[in-house]
Amino acid sequence: MTKIRIFFFVLTIIVVGLVGIFASYYARGYRLNVKALTEKGVFEFQPNGILVIKSEPDGASVYINSELKTATNASLSLSPGTYDVEVKKDGYFSWYKRLTIEKEIVTQASASLFKTVPSLSPVTSGGAVNPVTSDDGTKITFADKTGLWTMDTFSLPLGFPNEPKKITDGDMTNASYTFSPDGNQILLTTSNSVYLIDSGSFTSQAQRVNIASTKNSILTQWSAQRQSKYQDILKNLPPQIDDIFTRKTSALVLSPDQTMILYTASASATIPEGLIPPLPGSSTQEQQRGLQPGATYVFDTKEDRNFLISDQPVNLSDQTDKNSANLPSLRWMPSSRLLLLAGEGQIVVMDYDGTNRQIVYSGSYVAPFAFPYSNTTKLLILTNLGAATSSANLYTLTVK
Repeated sequence: MTKIRIFFFVLTIIVVGLVGIFASYYARGYRLNVKALTEKGVFEFQPNGILVIKSEPDGASVYINSELKTATNASLSLSPGTYDVEVKKDGYFSWYKRLTIEKEIVTQASASLFKTVPSLSPVTSGGAVNPVTSDDGTKITFADKTGLWTMDTFSLPLGFPNEPKKITDGDMTNASYTFSPDGNQILLTTSNSVYLIDSGSFTSQAQRVNIASTKNSILTQWSAQRQSKYQDILKNLPPQIDDIFTRKTSALVLSPDQTMILYTASASATIPEGLIPPLPGSSTQEQQRGLQPGATYVFDTKEDRNFLISDQPVNLSDQTDKNSANLPSLRWMPSSRLLLLAGEGQIVVMDYDGTNRQIVYSGSYVAPFAFPYSNTTKLLILTNLGAATSSANLYTLTVK
């Protein structure tokens, strides 16, 4: 009896061990080579890679080398190699990438799909001038003949209005304004005065205090706060990369999750390879580590990848001045995986690596005034809908 118990105990350990080993290899992408089994009668496990593919919205079809394989939010075992991956859903633009699958490596891909026919809804009716966003993109301020207004860029549940709020009165169409780094204040400059007002409450003309004498010191303080945020990110990078971003860029914009840097090169440079340990499953998209003056790039600080976004001048600032008024505007979408390029006559959304450039709006609007909502389902654009004699107003453009 004792021998039987020992036998079953040992057998249990062996079975559990084999199951564990099999599960481990399966999770790493190993699969039974059916071809070798059917043709040669040989049991052979082939080291595959795993492709995990998601989409927003979900329920889209996944094509591998033009062959329908599955729906999104699924995992596929693929033998090592390069594949053309396409995600399709009725009513949405298709998403495409060429991905390299490596053995025993999990490659993740997220497809953000946009409507082929977006819808417009008016936000203002009395005109809107020079919209400007806060640093984190959660607020927008704009002017009209009656005052200065702000609105949030996130969608509230049904029953909760999300309409523009007036924060000061008077004709502000010729004024200039900028948010503080935390978005709680606005520095308002009129023809002969400068005011610091709250961005969330109303301040009447009678309550405004002229602070023109301290304007420069406030702007210097705000600039230092913004630079401190960048320095916290750059100091964690290897010195060679930190040096390039410090001395050879003309503009820097961090992604909302602060893992990527959108920047314009001001001088030629080369980002050395191998300074950051590679991560399994890193992006396999073509990158450009040789920098050219005037070109704009995205550097992924986690994966040590550098992607060319535009070799033409673009504006990375939310402020549009006389030097950048005719330039396309490039800004992050809230997901940190997408970029919004607002140029003359069209608005393009692309992946952070420059692929999947999709024209989500083509038509009349006041370029480059296009801004993302925090939930990425809508954009806010300034347009008169082609009516040259009418004032431009803000409209939401539903793209998802």
